[in-house]
Amino acid sequence: MVIGSTLRTRLELVLGQAVLSVERVSGGDINDAFELGLADRRSVFLKTNAHAPLTMFGAEAEGLEFLREARALRIPAVLAVSLPGESPPFLLLEFLRPARPRADFDVTLGRGLAALHRFGAPSFGFRAPNFIARLAQENRAHASWAEFYRERRLEPQLRAAEAAGRASPTLRRKFELLFAKLPELVGEAEPPARLHGDLWSGNVHVDEHGAPCLIDPAVYGGHREMDLAMMRLFGGFSERAFAAYAEAFPLARGHAERVHLYQLYPLLVHVNLFGGGYSSSLERALSVYL
Repeated sequence: MVIGSTLRTRLELVLGQAVLSVERVSGGDINDAFELGLADRRSVFLKTNAHAPLTMFGAEAEGLEFLREARALRIPAVLAVSLPGESPPFLLLEFLRPARPRADFDVTLGRGLAALHRFGAPSFGFRAPNFIARLAQENRAHASWAEFYRERRLEPQLRAAEAAGRASPTLRRKFELLFAKLPELVGEAEPPARLHGDLWSGNVHVDEHGAPCLIDPAVYGGHREMDLAMMRLFGGFSERAFAAYAEAFPLARGHAERVHLYQLYPLLVHVNLFGGGYSSSLERALSVYL
């Protein structure tokens, strides 16, 4: 596998050594991902995308560091990131060679996620906009979680779906009914949790020791049930992980009744990313609260 000479030269400059080998690895649906073999016999992980938004990789690097601050679960170290406007853009991370999950993987994940959430965040929001997949994610802080969830999560994705012809006037009316009840639906007040923000099974990696590692975040300070609801949306997580979480950080009363509420955001994201195939799932989740 070959990467362009301009990018290779830039990578060797920031790494301070020659890149001897380049192998494509699984990196998701959006970006190109590679294992780079270096002259000092290390491997590093390269993510690049010639068509990425100018700030996307910088935002991802900032999100990874936000998660690392909690020292709750392993997060890959950021080695270098392209400057805004630099072409082609890139992100260099430590390479985590996958192994088989160890016996306590699920318990470690549940307890680690609880510690990440409990570490907290300064506000409902984040210091800068970022991305969920390739979609822009607004993060301006709000005083209450209900206000943030409506104004910075549901409303922007709903507007985007309307603009693309993927949300009907009927769907808008249903969301307006939901918005009117949202302060009563979101549950008991809690301080902002430090969220991964896009916690589906593909963003939980197994490192070389068989331990869980979080990748590809869409971070912000929010309600901790957001991450847990996302984990249940597409499956891939065992009940042992959820039980370990609840033991370490017990959930508030009524949390089971809010799962569909907090799946509305990722479902809207999927409608905007992949089209109307997710509309029926969105309608079903919304109907629970109407």
